Amino acid sequence: MTAITGTRPVRRARISTTAIVYIVLIGVIALSAVLVAAAGKSFFTTGTLTSVLTLMSILGFVAIGQTLVIISGSLDLSVPYVVSTASIVGAGIMAQGAAGIVPGVLAALLVSAAIGAANGLIVTKLRVHGFIATLGVGLIISGWLGTSFQGSFGSAPAEFRLIGATLIAGVPLSTIIMLVCAGLAALLLHRTRLGHHIYAVGGSAHVARLSGVRTQVPVVVSHILCSTLAGLAGLLLLARTSVGSPTIGSQGGYDLMSIAAVVLGGTLLAGGSGGVLGTIGGVAIFAVLDHVMGVLEVNPFFKDFVRGAVIILAVALYAWRSLQRRPPRFPGKGARS
Repeated sequence: MTAITGTRPVRRARISTTAIVYIVLIGVIALSAVLVAAAGKSFFTTGTLTSVLTLMSILGFVAIGQTLVIISGSLDLSVPYVVSTASIVGAGIMAQGAAGIVPGVLAALLVSAAIGAANGLIVTKLRVHGFIATLGVGLIISGWLGTSFQGSFGSAPAEFRLIGATLIAGVPLSTIIMLVCAGLAALLLHRTRLGHHIYAVGGSAHVARLSGVRTQVPVVVSHILCSTLAGLAGLLLLARTSVGSPTIGSQGGYDLMSIAAVVLGGTLLAGGSGGVLGTIGGVAIFAVLDHVMGVLEVNPFFKDFVRGAVIILAVALYAWRSLQRRPPRFPGKGARS
């Protein structure tokens, strides 16, 4: 028999990963305010809020979808090309005027969803890793865009461009739409059977299969939603630029930036853990950094250096916390056998 002597160890309350993300966000805002003030400018202005929220909106759409895919245990590198495709398809149909807005939006989202379905089916049916599958699909789309379109294409009517220019109480309409999508994605993950299956498959597809989960469905649906949200990002970029562009997605680097925001938000690349709320915090951190570095006219190469340093520090912190959670290999002095 084993007797336990002494007092019970007191469990310390641990701060959640999501809470850490928002604590870091507060710290980034404070540091940014100091740096901007040192440059003789003011950080806490309506213009700053609008700028940061605008920067958040496009990356936010892509990162929300990327979160769903990564939690399911996959990955999507085709998102920048989906963004470009959606802007091209939408602009081509909307060139006829206001009557083309609804058909253009629907066509762009349907094409985006079809690309996501192709990604999901290649991953699940052909058993190709998501990294390779979506990279291949992305290259195919990139080749089609590069050979079929030179420069801008089509146009967006003034009525559609209002989406990119409208502010509601100082908040861009595009950001409000993005936050609504984030809320719906969070409800999907935490309040539906499909969401629970996404977590289960990402944690262990084998265990999920033994538990009776149809493991292919969550992965395919996650890819469809990811591409659809990337399509929304492409439409919002169309509303801002008024023309479709075959390179607007790749120029924004939305594939790696979205993955970085997801990881910074605390979602594990291995899948099975994470959430949309943390991802939005990660997107906000990048938006604040980009705004401040733009105000300070920082060298673009140094911007990438700062982004990379933030990502490495975040992942290192999460890894350290994971090690701290592991139980000790040997019993403490208070245990006797």
